[in-house]
Amino acid sequence: MSQHHDHDHSHGHDHDHHHDQAQHSDGTLSFEDKMIKLLEHWIKHNEDHVASYRDWAQKAQSHGLPEAGDRLSEVAELTAGLTGKFEQILATLKK
Repeated sequence: MSQHHDHDHSHGHDHDHHHDQAQHSDGTLSFEDKMIKLLEHWIKHNEDHVASYRDWAQKAQSHGLPEAGDRLSEVAELTAGLTGKFEQILATLKK
């Protein structure tokens, strides 16, 4: 059974990207600036997911589903680890 994940970004994301100082004279972003914007988005996105996973882990625990809660907690930690990697990449680009 295949599930479709319709990924609307209405779950707490601010997609109002400001590129004023990062734009070249022709209005386009450099590759590095595009990567910075993308990484900043991914970091925020992952942080939102980590919070949601932790919330649902707690809910699962309180509803007598300790295994589900434990697995969601693990997913939250794995996602937080990915966020850390994105932050490392971002730091190298902002040097």
